[in-house]
Amino acid sequence: MPRYDAPVRDMQFIFHDVLSLQNYSNLEGFSEATPDIIDQILEEGGKFASQALFPLNKVGDEQGCVRHDDASVKTPDGFPDAYRQFSENGWSLLAKDPEMGGQGLPQILSTAISEMMSSANMAFAMYPGLTSGAYEALMAGGSDAQKQKYGPKMASGEWAGTMNLTEPQCGTDLGLIKTKAVPQEDGSYKLTGQKIWISGGEQDLTDNIIHLVLARIEGAPEGIKGISLFVVPKYMVGEDGALGERNAVSCGGLEEKMGIHGNATCVMNYDGATGWLVGEEHKGMRTMFVMMNEARLGVGLQGLSQAEVAYQNAADFARERLQSRSLTGPKAQDKPADPIIVHPDVRRMLMDCKAFIEGARMFTYWTALHGDLLHRSPDEKLKEKAGDYMALLTPVVKAYLTDRGLKACNDALQLHGGTGFTSEQGIEQYVRDVRITLIYEGTNGIQALDLVGRKLAANGGRAVFTFFAEIDDFIGANEDNEDLAVFIEGLKDAKAKLQDGTTWLMQNGMSDFNNAGAASTDYLHLFGLTALAYMWAQMAKVALEKRGSDPFYDDKLVTGRYYVSRILPEAGAHLAKLKTGAEPLMALEADHF
Repeated sequence: MPRYDAPVRDMQFIFHDVLSLQNYSNLEGFSEATPDIIDQILEEGGKFASQALFPLNKVGDEQGCVRHDDASVKTPDGFPDAYRQFSENGWSLLAKDPEMGGQGLPQILSTAISEMMSSANMAFAMYPGLTSGAYEALMAGGSDAQKQKYGPKMASGEWAGTMNLTEPQCGTDLGLIKTKAVPQEDGSYKLTGQKIWISGGEQDLTDNIIHLVLARIEGAPEGIKGISLFVVPKYMVGEDGALGERNAVSCGGLEEKMGIHGNATCVMNYDGATGWLVGEEHKGMRTMFVMMNEARLGVGLQGLSQAEVAYQNAADFARERLQSRSLTGPKAQDKPADPIIVHPDVRRMLMDCKAFIEGARMFTYWTALHGDLLHRSPDEKLKEKAGDYMALLTPVVKAYLTDRGLKACNDALQLHGGTGFTSEQGIEQYVRDVRITLIYEGTNGIQALDLVGRKLAANGGRAVFTFFAEIDDFIGANEDNEDLAVFIEGLKDAKAKLQDGTTWLMQNGMSDFNNAGAASTDYLHLFGLTALAYMWAQMAKVALEKRGSDPFYDDKLVTGRYYVSRILPEAGAHLAKLKTGAEPLMALEADHF
């Protein structure tokens, strides 16, 4: 039977030993996040994920969601009760603003809980995950009245939230949306149009759903500059907070999907629905990007989370499955064959997964910490750096972690052999579920274009040059440490390749934009490899200081050395490919494909 155990020990290592969150106790929210409190939250979060959510993962996959004739949607058995536990136990409130009823703890801690929930049941975790994104967008762009009306109940999870962007005729190119908004005398708007692929657009988990909807006000400019954002509740909300009549928004159908069956992915029909403008007219994308960026970081976390649960079950299977004898002679003399974990190629798949997962977790939490510094630090220079990093790294977290997360899930399935291709072990569900992460919230190709087309050049390249300087400082401070030499040399080489690729893009991307487009995915992967090399170097430094006190640290060093020797060399291939430019990709005539 498949299982999931939250990697609490690894999370504690990152929080306490590497990032040293206790050193930020002068910042708002961090003073309450003492090591003991963090450990307690992680332990309880792990129990909730493994005991309440994981048993429903297969149920959700097999049952899916059902739309009734009245346009209501039933989620899988057990989901409503699990959601009630989630909301009542305050998991949604960890990092929310105390003025909205939240606990005000650092977002990085909530990130760890989100990882656990997504590993245990990705389809379920999407419901509160999107609500959190909608809440943050409303807090960033909404009026005081809107914040007070919707904020507290969205923060607690009593009400859900969604983001409504895509339409049948447009996905990435939101400038093509047709949903229209007609102003009314009372200051509201009537919205008419259809949105597709709306996760959690209708469900039976919450009393109300607060939709954030992109639409075009009559007479607005064409393209992206004419888009506004509206808040459209499923049920109208009175001045006293009580729910009123049903709004003219409904679920027109459920998408039949490859995975995440437990999440209701809806076609949403707006038939003159009442909504209110969020922020300024024609500036909707500015606010919606708050939600989209949070969602992109969450999607990267999904890639990591599915890799983690797939890896755990693959490691269990490898220790138990008997097949052939070791190439160097029998290891299990009392058994008819050896467990497959003795075979080098099985070890390759497991170590690829393990080295990626642990590096990716550190990268995700390190990035989340910069998000906290951006919002909580009084130091303007530190806030500037944190903001630069959040912009620069978001596409890398989203795309690199989901690309490698899919590979990890595929390796876990491959390791299972024929059993993996059946539903018995549950591995094939992780492959199906994780596959969407490479597509939604901006396909990974779009993330790569965003990285090379916008993020590198922003503020004269300030963010990427700051990142390079930080790595150089770390190398300079540690290059005399002989025990750390393999990590320093690997990081130095990868950083040099990334800098070389960056220079090539600056020299060749502007002269021919197709050069930038052709190089973008390889550049993003080169960036991801370098970022994880930096994460591994930081973890190795701490593990070296603590080795001998706990086998955990020795294992960490073994895994880190594997990353440097077996995965990091991919950086050279990505650099070589990106330097070939656009010609190999664009030479073939379109009608010759």
